[in-house]
Amino acid sequence: MDQVLSALNSVTKPIHEMYVKAFNANKYAAGIGFSSLITIALFFIMVILIALGDSGIKEDTSVKLTDIVMPEREIDTFMSELDKPDKPDEQPEDIAQPELDLQPLTGLDVSIAKPKPNFKAGGSFFRDGEYIPLFKVVPIYPRRAQERGTMGYALVSFTITETGSVENAVPVEGYCSSKSPEDPTVEFRPCSMFNSASARAALKLKYKPKIVDGKAVPVDDVLHRFTYILDEG
Repeated sequence: MDQVLSALNSVTKPIHEMYVKAFNANKYAAGIGFSSLITIALFFIMVILIALGDSGIKEDTSVKLTDIVMPEREIDTFMSELDKPDKPDEQPEDIAQPELDLQPLTGLDVSIAKPKPNFKAGGSFFRDGEYIPLFKVVPIYPRRAQERGTMGYALVSFTITETGSVENAVPVEGYCSSKSPEDPTVEFRPCSMFNSASARAALKLKYKPKIVDGKAVPVDDVLHRFTYILDEG
């Protein structure tokens, strides 16, 4: 190991002394010259490596097969011509429909034990008749109210948009009773049992929007009343 280091030292020492002298004389010229020597040395090393690499490539001794060419063949078809189908027979005459006896059944009890909800939705409080309801929505009767036999109504306030849809539905007031709201002797008590169902139903209402100067405009604070009645079926 010492012999190798001494041999490298003997080779690099003269080069180092020469570079120091050149650098002291002119550092720019010394830098350019030294970089040129390194570039030339790297170039020769790269050429040697390429030559050694090419010598290690084995010669291709594989045998090349001739190209295979498929001969042209004429394909025969089994059916040269197709027979046209015969014309269909004449359409049969219309078959007479059987007459059905739709008389109502008698002697059967079709009554329902539980009361059936009957909804009545009151009309909106129109302002100058400028917006018109297109269709009404039947709200879902609250189960708790139906089980208790509670009836009543809820008043909802909302906004009719330019497209006629409803948004910002807010229950204003709600009242419950044990009798039908249409009964003149009914006594109401404040409650919120029908508020949620009425607000959800109000969002499904559809109106013809209000027109001002040929343009649809929204209408705020529109009131709608949903009445809840149970009929004994």
